[in-house]
Amino acid sequence: MTERNQNIFEEKKLGKTHDFSLLRKLYPYVKPYRVLFSYTFILIIFITCLELVVPYITKVAIDRYIVPETSIQMPEDTRQQRYLSCDLSDPDVSSIVMAYPDLFQVDKNHAFISYENLPDLPKKSLLQLRKNDLTGVSYLAAWLLVIVIISFFLNFIKVILMELAGQKMMHDIRIKLFSHIQSLSIHFFTKNPVGRLVTRVTNDTQNMHEMFTSVLVFVIKDIFMLIGITVVLFSIDWQLSLVVYTVFPFVFYASYKFSRSARHAFRTLRIKVAEINSKFSETIGGMQVIQLFAQEDANYKKFKQINNDHFQAGMQQITVFALFMPLIEMMGSIALAIVIFYGGQSIIAQRISLGTLVVFISYIKMFFRPIRDIAEKYNITLNALSSAERLFLILEDSDIICEADEKQLAKMPARMESLTFDRVSFSYVKKEVVLNDISFTIRAGETIAIVGPTGSGKTSLVNLITRFYDPDAGSVMIGETDIRQYKISDLRSKLAIVTQDPYIFSGSIRNNIFSQNRPFSDRRINEILEASYCSSFIDKLPHGLDSEMTESGASLSSGERQLLSIARALAHDPDLIIFDEATSYVDSETEIKISDALSNLMQNRTSIIIAHRLSTARDADRIMVISSGKIIETGSHKQLMKQKGFYYRLNQLQG
Repeated sequence: MTERNQNIFEEKKLGKTHDFSLLRKLYPYVKPYRVLFSYTFILIIFITCLELVVPYITKVAIDRYIVPETSIQMPEDTRQQRYLSCDLSDPDVSSIVMAYPDLFQVDKNHAFISYENLPDLPKKSLLQLRKNDLTGVSYLAAWLLVIVIISFFLNFIKVILMELAGQKMMHDIRIKLFSHIQSLSIHFFTKNPVGRLVTRVTNDTQNMHEMFTSVLVFVIKDIFMLIGITVVLFSIDWQLSLVVYTVFPFVFYASYKFSRSARHAFRTLRIKVAEINSKFSETIGGMQVIQLFAQEDANYKKFKQINNDHFQAGMQQITVFALFMPLIEMMGSIALAIVIFYGGQSIIAQRISLGTLVVFISYIKMFFRPIRDIAEKYNITLNALSSAERLFLILEDSDIICEADEKQLAKMPARMESLTFDRVSFSYVKKEVVLNDISFTIRAGETIAIVGPTGSGKTSLVNLITRFYDPDAGSVMIGETDIRQYKISDLRSKLAIVTQDPYIFSGSIRNNIFSQNRPFSDRRINEILEASYCSSFIDKLPHGLDSEMTESGASLSSGERQLLSIARALAHDPDLIIFDEATSYVDSETEIKISDALSNLMQNRTSIIIAHRLSTARDADRIMVISSGKIIETGSHKQLMKQKGFYYRLNQLQG
């Protein structure tokens, strides 16, 4: 495979890109919306604190109201038991104590009943004795309800703010990408197929949107949650916390190993997605050729191989997750078992309360939930970071046609008096010379035909005139000024090209012909349509100029697309018109219309005709014959025929 072919479809190899360096590159897009992000982070802190309060309220409910920690030894009892203390100053309580004296032990103004004896009381009496506990539990339940409602509204506001910031960021990135891609040279587009670029602008930006809206907030919240749980657990009982946290070094090590393995899998997956899109786009665009030459099977095998590579990359990613997630679940179960075992012993030894054990179980479950969430969100994060790498490869691509410094720019003359190639050499790939030491001048109003065999460099001359490429050596000049000294937009405002296969954009015919940046009167529009012979077929369309075109103008014939291209050039009103002849695609009647339309277009303009059929070149003021990147003959048709050189032999071959 040649160097040129290798460069066309291969993705650039990525080095050891660090996630933090990518985040630094993303910061300029985050910066305009840092206020929104700041509000979101404040909300995250509040929401996290509210979620951390819920299990603690459960502990208070258990230890203070459901199973109070009152543990005393009565004088008449040798055993240490848990007793419910009752205030005898309450008449209702006093009457219950008097009704069941065998169940109570009285000490001054308080009566005590063992929790073991509570079931012996009637339900109504039991509720009366524990009315303060019921009131306390009711208050705590009400607080839980309030917390849930507040969390709901805070979460709603948080999602709105994050989506707003994320959508605005993605809007900015898409605009930046689109603008940058438009500024890149044609060479860039020969290396990058359409499917790959579409993947970058659509799929990859969407992946990044998910990272900023679905991941960033949750990961930050999960980190706050982990820190908060750790602080709360150690403040409740540092001994039990230390025992439980012996599991976590293994959790963090497993997470580290997982991140390294998953990173490679996601990089590969993003490349394969782009290759699938590229192949699919190429297949649709070339369906006629594929079916005409019966290449369906061969094309199917190529796509099957790409799809299989994508499948393997996907399975590698799934394998990593399939191993990691159960491992985290297992470690969570081990941590829970440690809490139950060590905490249960501590309750029996009366070192901790039942509420403490319950709250530890709740917090440990909460602790592993953020870890699982981070692992799941890491899926999206890796996808997004892989996409970010690809996006920045495009945004940092410097394959552009550079303009001169604003202070050094020359003013474009009102009329192009001459176009000169001064010892120009050019190559697309190093050491593969396409044009070699080319020199010629075209005067204003002159018509030049360029002929030569395929691959001789005819189209490359056009690419240099339009500054799709810059020469490796020598200069292309308008008047006495190198065209690199002009602003590219000013230069191209003086040029128009009618190509072999003109591109028609989806949209109305009007928008395809007439620039939306400048007004056209109805009279001028009619003049352009008449001069380009477009009126005859446009008038037959249901909506005339406002008829909608399909992509590439597939609903029009080849000749009609050519006439539209000529109308577009007329509307542009250029000084120099370049015609890459394509009349070989049309019938004789349409060829006559195109020739007449071209005559109207070329009036009072400098013209360059890339002639494939030599009959088109005969009426030119001058004919240049190019072969192997050099001008080998120049002159009128009669002069060149008299020389009986290369041009003469080409004429003989074409009969």
